[in-house]
Amino acid sequence: MAMLSPKFDDLTIGHDFLFKKVMRNPRICKHLLEEVLQAPIAEISYPEIEKTIDVFYDSRGVRLDVIVADEKHTHYNLEMQVKNTTNPKTGQHVLPKRTRYYQAMLDVDALQKGQNFDLLPATYIIFICAFDFFGEGNYIYTFKKRCLETPELEFPDETTIILLNTTGTHGSISPDIKSFFEYVNQHTVTSDFTKQIDKEIFHIKSDQKARLEYMSLETYVQDNRYEAYAEGEAKGLAKGLAKGVAKGLAEGEANEKFATVKRMLRRGKSSLAEIAEDTELPLDTIKRIQAEMQAV
Repeated sequence: MAMLSPKFDDLTIGHDFLFKKVMRNPRICKHLLEEVLQAPIAEISYPEIEKTIDVFYDSRGVRLDVIVADEKHTHYNLEMQVKNTTNPKTGQHVLPKRTRYYQAMLDVDALQKGQNFDLLPATYIIFICAFDFFGEGNYIYTFKKRCLETPELEFPDETTIILLNTTGTHGSISPDIKSFFEYVNQHTVTSDFTKQIDKEIFHIKSDQKARLEYMSLETYVQDNRYEAYAEGEAKGLAKGLAKGVAKGLAEGEANEKFATVKRMLRRGKSSLAEIAEDTELPLDTIKRIQAEMQAV
């Protein structure tokens, strides 16, 4: 049976929905980046938040939680990761190659047709992990490409991957990052920075529109997941339980998003861009569904 989603009032900074909402506050997002990088940033802009990038029709789309750019056109992708997910088929952890894929999709999306490769912006993929992926106890793991034969020789492609380990025990981090880690782990306010975050979360949870966004999305997602499980189990009796459940889940997850889109369109309280953002579907798909509904 599908797991129940947490109630809106019980959401923490570790939840995808609330994390992206908090990072929409430019002061909080900018300060977090500055503290991680230990470098000042004049200003940031938001090209898109929780953007879904689909390069080819038959390729896997990528949903990116938060993308921001600074005054130097450097792009930052911020992701919250509370579980060290593994592929049940292979037993392999997905985080390393997920960062690789995210980097590739960012680059493909940033470069327009006919542009030179040297116009690609510098990028930082930053995962905030509530676990120690490498088990070394570091607060921060920073990765750049280096030459094996000459380790001090760095490959100048201007890409950086940073894993923040909120359970770390050693390394050099700022007091605000340490307090942020404590906030992620224990939800305790120990600094002015986490006080700002906690205040922002209070405002988000007091916002009826945000509450309705979460409830409308999660309620219909959960309902359709139950239907998917039931359908999968029924097919499993005839064609094999494992195969039936898998097929039922796949169909259910596809249908649940279209059902959510139609509900939100009928209500007319959200723009097409907001619906695309909340359902993780391309804007063109939302427009097509709207056209089909209007034609009926």
